[in-house]
Amino acid sequence: MAQPDGKKIFFENLSGAGKAIAVLTSGGDAQGMNAAVRAVVRMGLYVGAKVYFIHEGYQGMVDGGENIKEATWESVSSMLQVGGTVIGSARCKEFRSHEGRLKAAHNLVQHGITNLCVIGGDGSLTGANLFREEWSGLLGELAEQGLIEADAVQKYSALHIVGMVGSIDNDFCGTDMTIGTDSALHRIIEVVDAIMTTAQSHQRTFVLEVMGRHCGYLALVSALACGADWVLIPEMPPEDGWEEKMCEKLSATRSRGTRLNIIIVAEGAIDRHGKPITSGIVKDLVVKCLGFDTRVTILGHVQRGGTPSAFDRILASRMGVEAVLALLETTANTPACVVSLCGNQSVRLPLMECVQMTQEVQRAMDGKRFEEAVKLRGRSFENNLRTYKLLAHRKPESELPVSNFNVAVLNVGAPAAGMNAAVRSAVRVGISEGHKMFAVSDGFEGFYKGQIKEIKWADVGGWTGQGGSLLGTKRTLPAKHIDKIAEQMREHNINALLIVGGFEGFLSLLELLTARGKYDEFCVPMVMVPATVSNNVPGSDLSIGADTALNAITTTCDRIKQSASGTKRRVFIIETMGGYCGYLASVGGLAAGADAAYIYEEPFDIRDLQANVEHLTEKMKTSIQRGLVLRNENCNENYTTDFIYQLYSEEGRGVFDSRKNVLGHMQQGGAPSPFDRNFGTKISAKAMQWVSKKLLETFRQGRVFANTEDSCCLLGMRRRALVFQPVVQLKDETDFVHRIPKEQWWLKLRPLMKILAKYKTTFDVSDSGQLEHVVRNRPKESDASVAM
Repeated sequence: MAQPDGKKIFFENLSGAGKAIAVLTSGGDAQGMNAAVRAVVRMGLYVGAKVYFIHEGYQGMVDGGENIKEATWESVSSMLQVGGTVIGSARCKEFRSHEGRLKAAHNLVQHGITNLCVIGGDGSLTGANLFREEWSGLLGELAEQGLIEADAVQKYSALHIVGMVGSIDNDFCGTDMTIGTDSALHRIIEVVDAIMTTAQSHQRTFVLEVMGRHCGYLALVSALACGADWVLIPEMPPEDGWEEKMCEKLSATRSRGTRLNIIIVAEGAIDRHGKPITSGIVKDLVVKCLGFDTRVTILGHVQRGGTPSAFDRILASRMGVEAVLALLETTANTPACVVSLCGNQSVRLPLMECVQMTQEVQRAMDGKRFEEAVKLRGRSFENNLRTYKLLAHRKPESELPVSNFNVAVLNVGAPAAGMNAAVRSAVRVGISEGHKMFAVSDGFEGFYKGQIKEIKWADVGGWTGQGGSLLGTKRTLPAKHIDKIAEQMREHNINALLIVGGFEGFLSLLELLTARGKYDEFCVPMVMVPATVSNNVPGSDLSIGADTALNAITTTCDRIKQSASGTKRRVFIIETMGGYCGYLASVGGLAAGADAAYIYEEPFDIRDLQANVEHLTEKMKTSIQRGLVLRNENCNENYTTDFIYQLYSEEGRGVFDSRKNVLGHMQQGGAPSPFDRNFGTKISAKAMQWVSKKLLETFRQGRVFANTEDSCCLLGMRRRALVFQPVVQLKDETDFVHRIPKEQWWLKLRPLMKILAKYKTTFDVSDSGQLEHVVRNRPKESDASVAM
């Protein structure tokens, strides 16, 4: 790979030679922990360090012996897709005592371990920090007792700690997402989607109890992702009299023709007086007051189980690599840090600052300062709560503002999972702000044909879990029919446009912007929300639909690899979608544990293909049984999937055989992932609020007139924030021939895939996390539960 601006640095500059790193998982298990363990082991070995497993968490550290084992490259093979933690986790009372920590220190020194990577919750990380602070004193005691040599005190004088938060509850302040949270949301949403069909059949109300003894994140986000009628969380107990209000809401929903109700309760839900609100209490209340047929489902440990999602694998892999880098760079004066995620970036935060803020949340809740507790949870949590209230609770007509503005919503481009959640959000936020909302069927093709009708609040009920595009979407661009579209804009008095779509949506906005010179009808606020599985829209790091596609790729790769278990050595060549954009192949390759991913953005030739075959041949001669190679559909017109398959088949003869698979349109199908539902809902709500603001700003002398660049924008995720960018300013960032942005952030993840597949490569450490301080409030635009 090229080394632009000299930023990419060989790892010799950060050598781990002579260092010993130990990794342990502690506390409750979480999906993705194994991906983090794998990344720590392979990155540690890559830089020349010795790496050890500590089995059974702190208990294994105290007991020592066989619980502390040296790790090899092969010992973490085939664990990426496994849920839980294969090295075990256990609660350990003994480690809480001084004697227990003395035993643990002795066991670590015997192996020369002075670098600890701890994957767990706030209790586990707090224990690690205490251990670090006591370390020199513990070594002194061991020397006095004659258990270690006197020179060992000096040789192993400092213990370095880096933490990664593994917790499905997402209850740790300082990081937007903890390892395991996204997978737990997958389990919850799978159950909710299944329950909704039976609830609809029997006109039932279902009360779902989800985990979250002290944190309502899972309940809140799953309620947002499935459009639940009511949610109860510990951070924001309902006002007194909530029982009556909830029953009124359920009754009103049924009276509008809805055949089911979903209520989600966090296991730690309480009322304003601290009294628990259980799922049983909620069920009895609904039956008593409304007489509805009501059932309770307690999800329990189902939420902890199963295969980790693509998001969790990528998050854990990135965090594991970052944790090793942090250990290599640490000094005796560096505070223990935790590797966190802010928006789309890795950051390092002082561990105890995060722990203290997490404890502040509980103190605020104990003191009944609930507004403060929500704020301390972070801007992401706050935004989730605000958006849920906006979308789930319809104000009476008398309380709605009257704007007299008409706003049209349409989908443009190929279908992407999450489009419907985005449209639902736009419609409901628009109605809440007093606008009349219009739905356009079949994109601009339907627009010029006049397929435009008003869409009401109830019309979008149940849309969040639907895949594809319920409005209908086409790739047709507006330029050819601009006069007819202008006529329809005039006829329906459309005052603003919101487009949910892919690269065609971006091109459409540019064409409409150009048409303003000839047609005043297009001098209205226009905004686009990116939605495409290819993730190739300029101005946004992420697009709605890409996460669902990644999960489809990852799940399929898991199954394909599993099909080879017990057979002879085999390499699979998988073709992904994406046009000329290699996002799905690259990030899917990282999530699935691929050996190589061929993409257009990183040119390759026959020598590269040969080197990859040789690399796989060497791996296959050891204990590795399966290889996985991903190819983006347009990566090279000559090196087709068939060509690569035939090359691997010929060159690998006698060592491995090959199989190929073209994933095709299954990547666009299926129900949207929780991430895409949540991302689509929040980004679209923000876009609609921008539309309302622009309408007021541009309304003059009885009409809307907007002809400035900043009235035609794309709303995208850029690093840590959601940002509105005039589309005209994005032209210079765009490769229009290949329909991709000129610079793509995820290219920096490609070396991680190569490192974890045992290739020698370079890595841009200039973009690795830097030690920051915990801040109570993120930048105003930040909405950072959207990160990858």
